Amino acid sequence: FSLLPASCWIPRVQDQGSSPHRSPNKTSPTTAKRCIQLRLRLREGPVQLAYRIGVAPSTVHRILVDVHLNRLSHVDRATGEPVRRYEHDHPGAMLHVDVKKLGNIPDGGGWRYVGRRQGEKNRAATPDKPKNKHYDPLMGKAYVHTVIDDHSRVAYAEIHDDETAHTATAVLARAVKWFNARGVTVERVLSDNGGAYRSHLWRDTCAELGIRHKRTRPYRPQTNGKIERFHRTLADGWAYARCYTSETERRGELDGWLHYYNHHRPHTACSNQPPFSRLTNVSGQYSPRASGS
Repeated sequence: FSLLPASCWIPRVQDQGSSPHRSPNKTSPTTAKRCIQLRLRLREGPVQLAYRIGVAPSTVHRILVDVHLNRLSHVDRATGEPVRRYEHDHPGAMLHVDVKKLGNIPDGGGWRYVGRRQGEKNRAATPDKPKNKHYDPLMGKAYVHTVIDDHSRVAYAEIHDDETAHTATAVLARAVKWFNARGVTVERVLSDNGGAYRSHLWRDTCAELGIRHKRTRPYRPQTNGKIERFHRTLADGWAYARCYTSETERRGELDGWLHYYNHHRPHTACSNQPPFSRLTNVSGQYSPRASGS
């Protein structure tokens, strides 16, 4: 065939599409629009929506899949609107900050693992604790000040006994220094409307560090959702991961867990790679896997 002159070449017939020219039974745009509206307003499943609209559940499921609303996790629970996810394009473009409050663990273990009765006995036996008006010991709280990078999800955390402006600003300054040592230049920081983040000290500290500060709208914690989700991971992976026999023991485990989270734990937002994989030329980035992780 290649020896034939160009005038004798036979043109190749183009493949025709397999879709029909007409689809009389196709779901009408009006039905699809009503299905989407009911999904956002009522948050019901395909079976319930099919009964309301008068079509098959499989048709409702197909409509929801086409608009990426087939899972309720894709819909904001408070407003019913589709979840709008964002991610800054480079490390340091945005840091999220917040405080996670945890009840201190009495000597001998807390009620989550030893039960209510034994937990009350452990609280009463813990020394050097103030009493309330019912003479029950006040264990106090641990305030975990957390900072997480929006792009890489690399996290920094410290535990303190308060959430005052002086403590929060000192944590921010050390976190910025920690990120700078790893080649990350911090540009902005996002917080909620807590008292520490509305203080003049916080405003002045951000100005000194050359960071722009932004706060979420009131009653919209999902705007700061990355750190809210990190707190769930922190609680499951460290705070309540096992039975700690004292608060000192639990606090001593935080640094080791943070190293595992940053260097070894696969993160779905990082294509199942650890957060540090999104940073480059960082000392210790390719350290051997921690034992038992």
